[in-house]
Amino acid sequence: MHISAKVDYALRALLFLYTTEEESLPCAVLANNQKIPQKYLEAIMSSLKRGQIVASHRGNSGGYYLARPGNSISIADVIRAVDGPLAEINGHKPEDMDYFGSALHLKTVWIALRASMRSILETTTLADVADGHLPQNVSDLAKNPDSWTRRN
Repeated sequence: MHISAKVDYALRALLFLYTTEEESLPCAVLANNQKIPQKYLEAIMSSLKRGQIVASHRGNSGGYYLARPGNSISIADVIRAVDGPLAEINGHKPEDMDYFGSALHLKTVWIALRASMRSILETTTLADVADGHLPQNVSDLAKNPDSWTRRN
């Protein structure tokens, strides 16, 4: 699975927002704190705002803030807000794909992959990550030494 820079930056900014005690933070502060290019983060924050992950207000104390509690914002919510659906094949939903012959069962693999991603990304929230209390299924997978080994 490819995690885009947009998703990585979005999660880092959101985790900082979750853990700060400030009511709201300007994009410049978020960008500086997480070493993210500000113009790029501004575009990401706009996507997060459209996705109802963050809200903002103007003024001297203006900036971005979480639109809902951190324990109700999943990593899947963030990915969908900035990158779109979790699993697509050439811009199509896995269930809309048609395969034939020896590739007939490939659709089942794509559906299973999406379900597997959902089981982690939809159950892990900003609060889980920031507080270090990850769901058991995530912790169990990460404890497996093979999970830490990259395969080319």
